[in-house]
Amino acid sequence: MLVVAGSRFRVLAGAGGLMSGLALAAIWLEPYRRARLLAFLDPWADPQNTGFQTVQAMLALGSGGIFGKGLGAGVGKINYLPEAPTDMIFAVIGEELGLIGATAVIAAFAAFGWAGFSVALRAKDPFGKLLATGITALVCGQALVNLAAVLGLAPLTGIPLPFVSYGGSSLIVLLASVGILLNIASNHAVRTTASVPGRGRRDGGTRRPVARGRGRPQPARRQRDVRRRAAG
Repeated sequence: MLVVAGSRFRVLAGAGGLMSGLALAAIWLEPYRRARLLAFLDPWADPQNTGFQTVQAMLALGSGGIFGKGLGAGVGKINYLPEAPTDMIFAVIGEELGLIGATAVIAAFAAFGWAGFSVALRAKDPFGKLLATGITALVCGQALVNLAAVLGLAPLTGIPLPFVSYGGSSLIVLLASVGILLNIASNHAVRTTASVPGRGRRDGGTRRPVARGRGRPQPARRQRDVRRRAAG
């Protein structure tokens, strides 16, 4: 949102570097955070403890193959894969629906991002542009963090997969956000229709001719009336 709002790259880079340094310090000073980071770097070093969840997610994804074992036929969610309905739901999808199902989920989030950012680009209102950008970045960013963690490309953070992971409160907030995004898109469509000549008017965009003598008097006629009143 700061990038879209026009913030300077130098300011954003400095703030990002400072936040990254503070985040690394917070991770390194806390033992369980440090263990989670090291487990991400090499989960097979301790597959029965710190790397257990990442290893089980990889095994579930790999065992699904291209077409998967079938919907509901996966075994990773049964006492093997921790937090299967929430954080690791993508691993269950990969095991049961295979590479095709996993690719479809990623493609769905990519389509959501394309549609959301398209709405932000078309929005004429600065507030609507920033709001659409923030909602799209929130959903797609959360999905990116979750998918990266399941695939072993990022440390486990406990962030659920939007619209897929178990959780009613998360689903309510996400659906409300989508409703706001659709409202921004519909308002832009209304403004676009109203701005095109010949659209959004009952008379088809043509003006009715005004009969002579009606409406507002012309300047010359108004001057003659003033002279007549002065002479009378």
